[in-house]
Amino acid sequence: MPSGALIGPNAVLQLLPQIERIGGEARVVQMLAEAGIFHVPDGSQMIPERDAARLHQVLRRDEPDMAPQLATQAGRATADYILAHRIPEIAQLLLRMLPAPLAARALSKAIEKHAWTFAGSGAFRVVTPWCFEIAQNPIVRGEHSDTPLCHWHAAVFARLYQVLVHPKSICREVACCALDHAHACRFEVFVSTMR
Repeated sequence: MPSGALIGPNAVLQLLPQIERIGGEARVVQMLAEAGIFHVPDGSQMIPERDAARLHQVLRRDEPDMAPQLATQAGRATADYILAHRIPEIAQLLLRMLPAPLAARALSKAIEKHAWTFAGSGAFRVVTPWCFEIAQNPIVRGEHSDTPLCHWHAAVFARLYQVLVHPKSICREVACCALDHAHACRFEVFVSTMR
């Protein structure tokens, strides 16, 4: 992991309330210390990606059963922050007025333009307007798992697509750098036909 690489602070900040929910403030302090984070970011600037990666890794190690759910909730909260503070209301309105294929194309371009905020030193690529890849994803770099680990990223993409493209959008991680040595974490968004 490049030592000077940065990532958006929400990779940490939105995870902390989820950890507090299951273990209180003491658990947050403990997990931050285990991750080597001794100053909680204030959200005003990018943070070292290694800090975010270590916190996500500590969560997966210490709370293996709850980590997917907690990371998913943190991803949704990250997307809600983006919607509230980073995407102008007029742009959101225009996207919601477009047919889903056109809205997906426009949103995927915006995601690509700002990928550095959530992919850090990883290489982000739009495969199609409904499919993304992050090669060398710093949040899971060097880990090994039997299942995909990038619940935070998948939840961010799902929530953005639900609000801006189609309310029944779902995002699944279909390949993960931590799983079977995949070259990239791959996320596919689709519209659910289930009621």
